[in-house]
Amino acid sequence: MTPLTPGQRADALRTLPGWNYDEPRRALYRRVMLADFSEAFALMTRIALIAEKSDHHPEWSNVYNRLDIWLTTHDAGDVSARDVAMAGAIDRMRPAG
Repeated sequence: MTPLTPGQRADALRTLPGWNYDEPRRALYRRVMLADFSEAFALMTRIALIAEKSDHHPEWSNVYNRLDIWLTTHDAGDVSARDVAMAGAIDRMRPAG
């Protein structure tokens, strides 16, 4: 697995509104605010099903209605095309915001 170049990463982020690059973690990052814990847990469940099918699992943290998500490809040591694809899949699961 090959990490994206800084230019490729910047291009990818332009297609992923709400996502940023977390330099210390070398990961794509997004905070998602939802209505309540049930909605946050439901989104995590939908993400988990896709992550398991693609064998590419996010790092995440959930507190009540807040879900923080980091995507990185550990084998590449940084963000790869797999992370961009997973971020896009996550975005398609919920309305923007």
